[in-house]
Amino acid sequence: MEALAIAAGIAVVAGAALQSATGFGFALTSAPLLFAAAEPERAVGLLIVLGLEVNLLTLGTEGRRPEPLAGDAITILAYGIPGLFAGVLALRALGSTALQVAVTIGVLATLAVRALARRRATPRPAEPPRWMAPAAGFTSGALTTSTNTSGPPIVLYALARGATPVQTRDTLTVTFIGFGALGAAALALGGADWVPSAEALAVLVPAVVLGHLAGRPVFARLAEDRYEPVLTAVLVLTALAGLATALF
Repeated sequence: MEALAIAAGIAVVAGAALQSATGFGFALTSAPLLFAAAEPERAVGLLIVLGLEVNLLTLGTEGRRPEPLAGDAITILAYGIPGLFAGVLALRALGSTALQVAVTIGVLATLAVRALARRRATPRPAEPPRWMAPAAGFTSGALTTSTNTSGPPIVLYALARGATPVQTRDTLTVTFIGFGALGAAALALGGADWVPSAEALAVLVPAVVLGHLAGRPVFARLAEDRYEPVLTAVLVLTALAGLATALF
């Protein structure tokens, strides 16, 4: 168990660095080991609290004016509210392995659909369909309270929207903060025993700060034409790693 706790701490540092560098990936990287080290409800609670920390660091400590797609973020959060309660039901009904497998399948299937759509696309980029923002919001809300891996639907929506790297990163950050606060409320209202222990927070809160500081300069070096391939690669690798951790 001690080795597992150390591995979970390393995963938290790596996840915070990845999220600082790309705008998402904290939960995808750290969730598998946190779910292995703690009960599912407590693991989700840890991911919510630590996720709020890394996102507040992104918005509040970089000395710049954030550039989120405000209207899109509001729409995603609004449609995410019913998804939050659906996620609470899924958390109680399913085990962590089933939840991680479902997340992995969803991520890979969505990426496959997007790759096929890009091959058939016309040279002029089209606006995403109207249903896409509500669907991303509901799905992200459900993932927030079931596995806390709410990033992929928002990433895919931002890519379809044609957002710049800065807009994508800041939109992710704003929606993650909103979903973190709403998710904690939904878990509390649902009677979930989600509050993390003080001992875990004492170790993992500084780990998030360390990871955030390590990942910050990486984002500044990512050229715009490399940002989307990096996001896609991170989605695939973390989804597969989470699946491997869940199954083996």
